[in-house]
Amino acid sequence: MKKVSAVFFLILLCVFQNLLARPNILWISAEDIGPQFGCYGDPHAITPNIDRLASQGTRYTNAYTTAGVCAPCRSGIITGMYQNSIGTHHMRCNSLLPSWLKPFPKALKESGYYCINNSKTDYQFSKPSTNEIWDQSGSRAHWKNRKKDQPFFAVFNYTGCHESGIASESKYKSVTANLTAKERQDPNKISTLPPYYPDTPAVREDWKRNYELITAMDSWAGSLIKEIKDQGLYEETIIFFWSDHGVGLPRAKRWLYHSGTHVPLIVRIPGQLAGKVDHQLVSSIDFGPTVLNLAGIKVHDNLQGRAFLGKNLSAPRKYVFGARDRMDERYDIIRAVFDGRFRYIRNFEPLKPYYQYMNTPEKGATMREIRRAENESSLTVAGKLFSSSEKPVEELYDIKVDPHEINNLASDSKYLSKIKLMRNVMSNWQSTIGDIGLIPEAEIEIQEKQSGSRFEIMNGKESDSNHIQQLVSVATKASEGISALDDLMRASTSNDPVIRYWAMTGIGNIGKNAGEVAKKISIDAMKDDSPSVRIAAARAVAKFGEIDSALGLLKNELKSPHQWGRLATAIVIDEMGEDARPLVDDLKKVLKIRQPNKYIIRVANRALNDLLGTENQVR
Repeated sequence: MKKVSAVFFLILLCVFQNLLARPNILWISAEDIGPQFGCYGDPHAITPNIDRLASQGTRYTNAYTTAGVCAPCRSGIITGMYQNSIGTHHMRCNSLLPSWLKPFPKALKESGYYCINNSKTDYQFSKPSTNEIWDQSGSRAHWKNRKKDQPFFAVFNYTGCHESGIASESKYKSVTANLTAKERQDPNKISTLPPYYPDTPAVREDWKRNYELITAMDSWAGSLIKEIKDQGLYEETIIFFWSDHGVGLPRAKRWLYHSGTHVPLIVRIPGQLAGKVDHQLVSSIDFGPTVLNLAGIKVHDNLQGRAFLGKNLSAPRKYVFGARDRMDERYDIIRAVFDGRFRYIRNFEPLKPYYQYMNTPEKGATMREIRRAENESSLTVAGKLFSSSEKPVEELYDIKVDPHEINNLASDSKYLSKIKLMRNVMSNWQSTIGDIGLIPEAEIEIQEKQSGSRFEIMNGKESDSNHIQQLVSVATKASEGISALDDLMRASTSNDPVIRYWAMTGIGNIGKNAGEVAKKISIDAMKDDSPSVRIAAARAVAKFGEIDSALGLLKNELKSPHQWGRLATAIVIDEMGEDARPLVDDLKKVLKIRQPNKYIIRVANRALNDLLGTENQVR
């Protein structure tokens, strides 16, 4: 009997292997949600369809995105490359990709797959075009439109659980209209509210909405799976379920913490072991290479993502990495590395607060409650950590004992060896990928024209690995304070404007304590050929107390031909507070003149509101 069973199993396995030689592949993706699912152990989740998929497939416990926000992350997913390597790292930008880099659905399409996307793109590049990447992309795109027996790769994206579904009552009600009474949550009974939020009815309402939006998404996902089953394709189709980053609330979305980058990932492959739990580290840039590998298509050697399923796999990851750069109208360069237990974060701009004012998140009820608690001095102990006016240069968290990441171990001598290790791992990663996020955005646009693509600025034929390491080193030293002053002053004479920029940023961070020599260097740097260096120098000069000199330069830079130079200028003016009052009329002119992007207007308006005590709103 055992021999018969073994033979039957082998025959079944052969059948599945033949069926999956060119498997159909379905991606079910969601926006702005973490692993708040029953299968991940959440006590409040009502997610029967995704839980069932997990019971029939593999649930990954250590899947992380490369950013805490959609567009930079999605650019990495479709290319298999870190967004801060190919220049798609800033929220709402348009990068030129290197000629060799092919979005992976295009490779599937060229191999005979019918590839559809329904319907979000948000890739942050315009070439190749959507039509070149997909056979069909839009709300009507469907795998049913393929030729008979043609294998398909289909992406369906759910927008209902986007942060706007929490912030907007009308959207929330529309998305959850079909939920039954049993599928609703009682906000007062929810036990999973993070300790860094004010525990108020408004915040609990947001957390409740998050759960209910996920339940609505689960129903939608179930209908997609049912369509596959109804067509008799369930045993011929590999199904992925994932989210593009964590929950759409403050200190989660846009951030590199567990709350912002830890995502659900479930994969069902017909014929493989059901109900499996896999603890390996997976990065979102691994999704595409994995699909190619499962489809039997060679993965390009230059891709930074790796296949975690299929044949001939490389060694599992030891680390996953994340990057935060410009979020809408505010820059904040942050990098993170996670080894499965410890997360190390490097804040390259520690003098900026955690919660910089940004139009979009400020509209949400939870952010408004945080601001109210700040004003009333009623923040929780954990909440105070993230409402401080500055950030620590380094952060280290032990996820095993501190899942909310509120106990920073970076200054604990017991973890000195871990800090040194993670610091080196991050620095090596930045050097290896060519972290273009260290280059000011205005300078990127200048250098992109010369190099041919943003990736080739740091990774072109003329790129020097030693020079890249020097850039990473100087950018790191810019936040190390007075101990790095000599190195920063030497860096101010570099032939590379980016290194000069970080030298000026670092000197500005030190301020008056940097001394008269550094002050003179900063004043001279306001005549630099690079707009980014000039602006950083003006910021430093202001820190030295030479306000009039700084304002004179910044007034001119508000009219810069470089759009991102204008934004950087507006931000420096906004951060100067009362010292910027002489530029009120100039800021008003910014609002009256057509600007190359809306972010310049947002920052100028915010600066005026602070200076004039107004509450004017702009888009």
